[in-house]
Amino acid sequence: MKIFENKEMKECSNMKVGGVAKELIIIEDKKELKEVLSTRNSIFLLGNGTNTLIPDGKRDISFVSLKEFKDITVEKIEDGYDVVRVEAGLDLDELIKYMEENNYTGLENIAGIPGSVGGLVNMNGGAYGTEIFECIEEVEVCKLDGEIKTYKKNELSFKYRTTEIKEKNWIVVSVLFKFERGFKKECAQDKYAQREIKHPLDLPNLGSTFKNPEGTFAARLISDAGLKGYRVGDAEISTKHPNFVTNLGNAKFSDVISVIEHVKKVVFEKSGIQLETEIVIIKKM
Repeated sequence: MKIFENKEMKECSNMKVGGVAKELIIIEDKKELKEVLSTRNSIFLLGNGTNTLIPDGKRDISFVSLKEFKDITVEKIEDGYDVVRVEAGLDLDELIKYMEENNYTGLENIAGIPGSVGGLVNMNGGAYGTEIFECIEEVEVCKLDGEIKTYKKNELSFKYRTTEIKEKNWIVVSVLFKFERGFKKECAQDKYAQREIKHPLDLPNLGSTFKNPEGTFAARLISDAGLKGYRVGDAEISTKHPNFVTNLGNAKFSDVISVIEHVKKVVFEKSGIQLETEIVIIKKM
């Protein structure tokens, strides 16, 4: 493993917000996870930092990264589909590229979502009616005691934007996918294009800040509440896509939290709907 002490964490967050961590640990072998889990008191698994809001200041946190886990292995070839193991640290974009190269289908609708495969599996990430669990056969996880165990999909509970893995703070190590053949290139290209048009990709952000309530969209509720462009410090509700909080330059953790809490308050007052955050917010330790 590689250990970086007193790591400036804003470098590791898409939001470009965050203080100095006790250490950042890059895991190079899954067997190292047990050692780390048994010798550190305060641990946080950092995926690609695409949806994690990190507190400012000096923090007694050991951040753990599996970004070196990027292997893809075809484990079974059948008529009409292949069974493929993907390690947790691989970027989703790299997986979509691999699927195109090998004519696999199933995840084109989620093309362009920033993040690692492990991070998306942890929260059952999805878009446009597709969730990543739809193509999963099994998930290899590391439990809090360091035990590495594999679960079939039907042995795990999962629903919209959450899973048993997330709720129990397990670590996704690898994922076994069942991919049928017939990559839908136009569909994937359309999803990439939609993100370019609709999302504020030119500014630091953490993606969708709030989960979509049943039967409606968080962005619509925020827009209807007149909150586009609402700003605290350098944290602002995007005028391009109001479910995104953007960093205009020097946003602080407290700025982002203030924006989030204000949006929740105003949306509830105007619609009676309580928004829930989709991003991961690290409590100040």
